[in-house]
Amino acid sequence: MAARLVRRCCWRHFGAFVSTPSAVPASLLVPPGKVAMARAVPQAPFTLFHTSSPSSWADGFSVKEQVEDSRNPEHKVIRELIETAMSPQELFQLSELHALNSNQASLIITQLSRLAVEKNLETESILQDERFQQLIGITDSQISQVWNNALVNLLKSLYSLGMDSNRREMQSVEQEVLWRLRRLTFRQLASLAEFLAVRQGKESKLLNEVIRKLELRWTELEGTRAVVMLMSKVGHVSPALMDRLEDKALELAEQFNPDDIRKITLALAYQNRRCVPLLRALSYHLIQKHSELSLNVLMDLIFAYGKLNFHQPQVFQKIATDLHPHISTMTPIEVTRCIRSFALLKWLSLPLFEAIAQYALDNTKQLSVTHLCGIVLSFARLNFQPSGSEDFFNMVHEELQSQLDSLEPYLLTDLVWSLCVLQQAKAPYLQRVLAPDFHARIQGDQSLKAQNLWLKLLHINAAAKLESPDYRGPFLPAEMLRPVEPAGEKVTLLQSSLREALAGVVGSRDNGRFDIHTIYGWHIDAEMVVNSENKPLPLKGFAAPHLLHSEGTKPLPPGARRVAFLRWEFPNFSNRSKDLLGRYVMARRHIQAAGFLVVDVSSSLSAPSLPAPGLAAVIPSRPPVRQPEGGGG
Repeated sequence: MAARLVRRCCWRHFGAFVSTPSAVPASLLVPPGKVAMARAVPQAPFTLFHTSSPSSWADGFSVKEQVEDSRNPEHKVIRELIETAMSPQELFQLSELHALNSNQASLIITQLSRLAVEKNLETESILQDERFQQLIGITDSQISQVWNNALVNLLKSLYSLGMDSNRREMQSVEQEVLWRLRRLTFRQLASLAEFLAVRQGKESKLLNEVIRKLELRWTELEGTRAVVMLMSKVGHVSPALMDRLEDKALELAEQFNPDDIRKITLALAYQNRRCVPLLRALSYHLIQKHSELSLNVLMDLIFAYGKLNFHQPQVFQKIATDLHPHISTMTPIEVTRCIRSFALLKWLSLPLFEAIAQYALDNTKQLSVTHLCGIVLSFARLNFQPSGSEDFFNMVHEELQSQLDSLEPYLLTDLVWSLCVLQQAKAPYLQRVLAPDFHARIQGDQSLKAQNLWLKLLHINAAAKLESPDYRGPFLPAEMLRPVEPAGEKVTLLQSSLREALAGVVGSRDNGRFDIHTIYGWHIDAEMVVNSENKPLPLKGFAAPHLLHSEGTKPLPPGARRVAFLRWEFPNFSNRSKDLLGRYVMARRHIQAAGFLVVDVSSSLSAPSLPAPGLAAVIPSRPPVRQPEGGGG
């Protein structure tokens, strides 16, 4: 901070000194065709001041460039002609009518590049033009005299025009930029880094050098615009620079406008950088200062929060409220993006989801099969049933049943599984995914994605058996009902507490089972059988149709009941309520339909609070449920 203050004071002190050409030292007033200073000669003290002055940060030119351009009327006229030229031919004519120096030739090449982009011109004809070759020759012969800003723009223009990187002139410009990196302003470095990151990516040697300079000089970074640009365009190249940029963004969080916040959160999301302090600060200022947000900002914010799994209820509520009036005018892809992000965040906004269900009914012909599947999957994740459920699902069945064969296996499985969650899976859906030719495709595939698909097939098979009495098959064969073991799950505090409490309840180890993986694809934390007086009974002798291999064959005695303890952790619930997510609602239904009385255990009903004598207090007083007949098949 002290060094920066000294530089600013010196700049103000010398401001009047450089305002008139007569006050400029003779060393700065060198004719255009001469070299102002040899590269090996150290800069004078005044030159050191002006190279990092606020003026140079503002417009990208050094004091020498401004003075030399303004004191020569002919140079000023040529510069204006270059800037106002509307075609490549006008620019080439200037090169024929005037004896150009290297700076003017560089400006013409930059203007040629700009016109080629704006008017979508063929760059190959420009590169092959003899007059362009002359311009390149002028810059190459006097490359050391090209001003810093013109040199940076020249390099970017040659890249944009598609000049061969192996040409000697191109390599000469790149090398000159490398030599001058220490003398470029921070703004020029940032601009060059942005261009190279988009154009060449991480493999660029020049970009790596520019990034290294930015990392060393990051304290010169000022203003929100540069921070936002570097985070969104350059940050992914250098994690070290991104760390610095996050610190700077946190410092400037109060000054960001909604579009800045949108770009920063997107940059964090695309780079998977969950910087919690920065996200909290941005969320706070978004709520406190910005009452109106555009649709683009709302959409990108909820996407970024979803991708980063960052939960901020006040922001979610604001986004849901502000999005609601826009639903009817949104495109199908925007609606799908929106609802997927809310589902990912486990945030159920009833008015918003009702509006999306109505949107699907009103715009059926505009929705593709993929869009409609995305809406159904999102509804299932949050176990949302629209108020007009019958009309909505009639439309879904009408649009999707004839398209099942066109869906790829993973999307088809997710769709049928989601319809099972919502209890809307009809026979054609079940038959399609439970057919032998369908599940034969993934047999032997040990990938995580294939295992997840297989687990969902087990759930679908369970729904077909337990919740679809009119369904006649096919089902998964018995030998394929082997439970899918979860990989490397850690034992939670609630899980260990439940085990300790139930150990005292069941007494003998023969009276209970723990960590049961059923043929339905669901996990039961603990199981016991109790008689009509709620006394635990040994399990080994009784038939267990929910297991692949039962330890006994005897039916339960009259009045006995099978009890399942299901543990619900915080991630199993929706963020806005105590309602379970759709996946766990279906699990609970299936366990009940399999003949169990379910005891829910969550953080609100702590397991250690279940003493042994109080077993009757936690077992629901319900009549026995008929168990499914037959074994695992």
